[in-house]
Amino acid sequence: MYGNNSSRSRLYPQQQRSGGCLRIGIALAVAAFAIISFLGSKVYNPVTGQDQYISITQEQEIALGIQAAPEMEAQFGGLEPDEDYQTIVQYVGNNIIKNSEAAQSGYPFEFHVLADQQTVNAFALPGGQVYITRALVDKLETEGQVSGVLSHEIMHVLARHSAEQIAQSQLAEGLTGALVLATYDPNDPSSMRTAQVALLISQLVQMKFGRDDEIAADTFGVDLMSQAGYDPNQMVSVMKILEASSTGAPIEFFSTHPSPENRIGRIAAAITEKYPNGVPSGMIQ
Repeated sequence: MYGNNSSRSRLYPQQQRSGGCLRIGIALAVAAFAIISFLGSKVYNPVTGQDQYISITQEQEIALGIQAAPEMEAQFGGLEPDEDYQTIVQYVGNNIIKNSEAAQSGYPFEFHVLADQQTVNAFALPGGQVYITRALVDKLETEGQVSGVLSHEIMHVLARHSAEQIAQSQLAEGLTGALVLATYDPNDPSSMRTAQVALLISQLVQMKFGRDDEIAADTFGVDLMSQAGYDPNQMVSVMKILEASSTGAPIEFFSTHPSPENRIGRIAAAITEKYPNGVPSGMIQ
């Protein structure tokens, strides 16, 4: 018995070291796979003129946005029942899409007003589901201002900012995240019901874009609304309205977007760059 115990006592540390090396090896392999997958996902975005790391197809992007929509709508009390609100926002949104480069994007854009009359916010889900709360619509005074808000959100979709964040999340999660989306098929209901996809949808609902993404959405949004015939100065007007409103109740829009005073100057610079001789007369206010 003594000899057997001694043998086991000598072997056990070696087994521990062997197991530890195996775990480290697996961890390194997972990390390497995640990094290689991320670096191999680089694509060119013709809208922004930049390379991006995106690991999902446009079809997957659209499907994820549609699946996340009910949960997002529920957080804001559902859709606004007053059809007048829906009509004006849908009209302006569709006008931007029809008369700008967004028409060739392949995204099935839809515009919705949420019933929430307290929370001032607007956002876009990946794939083209764009939302604005009634509380924000009530603060806007012109069609052009509505176009400023919607153009900003449309640009998040065209610039594929959500898809970029998903790729970055996959890199952080490693092999698990990569395998989840590798097997995700928008046309297969069973792949949509996995716990991992459900978690991803939940993350989409809570997603916030970084400062650089927000500035890009402002800058490119100026160009987008201008293509549709709207005066881009109306985006500056939106910022001023929000800045004036911030002295009262907190505005949720500021938790997901940079504050107005940091954006007005950049928007004005983008307008000057596009129209160095001044904005043409006759654009929609």
